[in-house]
Amino acid sequence: TNCLTMAWRLLKNMSEEQQRYEKQLIFEHPAFSQLCQQLLRDARRMTRSDLVFSLHAVVNLRVPQDTLLVQTLVRVCQEKLNQLDNRCVSVLATTLAGMDKDKNVSALQAGLQLLVEQRISGIRDIFILQNLMRCMGRDIPVFMKKKLEMAVLKEIDHLTFPNALRVFSALVAMNYCSYPILNACSKKIQENVHEVPFRQIIVVLEACHTLQYRNVNLFSALAEYVNSTTCLWDKRQIFLFLSACETLGFQPTELMEVFAEKVIEDPEFLNLKNLLIVLRVYSRLNYVPRVQKHLFFETLHSCLNKCLPQISNTELLKAVYSLCILGYLPHRALDELLQRDSKDELIASGDLFKEQKEMMLRCVKTCMELDSPSFIKPAFVLTENLSSSVSLNLRKAQETLIELLGDENMFRQNVQLPYKYHIDFEIRMDSDRKKVLPITATDDHPDSSVQRLAFLFVPLSTFCLGTTQPRGKLAMKKRHLSKLGYHVILIQNKKFQEMTNEEAVKFLKGKIYSEDALSFSEVTVQDNN
Repeated sequence: TNCLTMAWRLLKNMSEEQQRYEKQLIFEHPAFSQLCQQLLRDARRMTRSDLVFSLHAVVNLRVPQDTLLVQTLVRVCQEKLNQLDNRCVSVLATTLAGMDKDKNVSALQAGLQLLVEQRISGIRDIFILQNLMRCMGRDIPVFMKKKLEMAVLKEIDHLTFPNALRVFSALVAMNYCSYPILNACSKKIQENVHEVPFRQIIVVLEACHTLQYRNVNLFSALAEYVNSTTCLWDKRQIFLFLSACETLGFQPTELMEVFAEKVIEDPEFLNLKNLLIVLRVYSRLNYVPRVQKHLFFETLHSCLNKCLPQISNTELLKAVYSLCILGYLPHRALDELLQRDSKDELIASGDLFKEQKEMMLRCVKTCMELDSPSFIKPAFVLTENLSSSVSLNLRKAQETLIELLGDENMFRQNVQLPYKYHIDFEIRMDSDRKKVLPITATDDHPDSSVQRLAFLFVPLSTFCLGTTQPRGKLAMKKRHLSKLGYHVILIQNKKFQEMTNEEAVKFLKGKIYSEDALSFSEVTVQDNN
């Protein structure tokens, strides 16, 4: 057992190529065959610890699973299963997780699951518990996942920092989101944030994404740590971190500002792949640098221009779309895009993502018109009512507006605007914003002094996590509605639904009649041209 285990420990730290070479030498060595024969003869006389660790070493050395040696060790483990202590159970679970399913392995896994179910309440070691969670995986029944969760929670006060990182990964492997465990692990990671290796930072963020776990305090602590140690990381690591944040909808403002400066200082690392990632992150998180804004966009535009000769149609569309979302028009890339579109090269008829690409191209063309410096706000916008009824999730908003304004004629609902924009409710007010005007009266006599309010009831996911900052597409829509003459008021629908009727009336009244609300709602990404 010691020989086999040592061989595996030496091998696992080698490169893949070196491992293959060394394994071949081991398998061809005459002493290895003798060792395996002795192991086969003594399998039933071995101690439980030697038995389990021998199987673990043999499997990891990639001795073929259908050999008599491996199958014998599996059957003997099955016979002695009830004699194994918790540590051996944990090692056996790890071993079986790396084996292919066959008759003997499946039988041993089923027996192991029953044994863990019986013993789980008595296991006090979090390291063993997280290992069982990781190795038994997502296929175990929900009641087993709950039992493992409760066992970990009993020992949560003894959670160490290394185990906190392991538990994150174990929950992903089990496909189980336990908020109490994740909160405890997050707290431990925040306390020891300066000890987290970069790779583990990415693993934690990816785990949060997989488990749909959002913890602003954890993300902020990791972002502050990365930002305070940017000198230790290369640019590739920083934008990997930013990319992981983007999938979570979290905007690490200070780090994005610092990274923008690094891009300006040294844009050479921005090959096409990296450029597309940077564009995606900044556009989806709707971040425009506070300092050197124009230089940042010009740098990205210049890098994109260098890639134009070899860029694919899809990549070109993605890059231009991202810059347009931020309010910047990359003229040379736009010309190339429109040229390819005119030749019908951009979107193939059988393209699986045809609808998505058509939407992106439509947005680009809308940005070309509305974000152009020559665009002038129209005195009158042609609108259309899609339907007199509203969707179920807007019913409460409709009833609140009726109660507040006294009549359905005081607002419009389901309003369709040019450029395929849609608003949930429209209210019109006098120039002093003191009085709500009937819709019919203002329709008959269009007046540029009439103030138009556009209410958008949107999901929480359309905002950057923990903020009222709209994300990419919503920010673009808000900017364009403002250019069409609307005061845009964004409302998180989930929070609105949770209000009492009295709170909802008071809330909307504040949005309609408050000058602060109106001036705040007009804040948009500035025109970057």
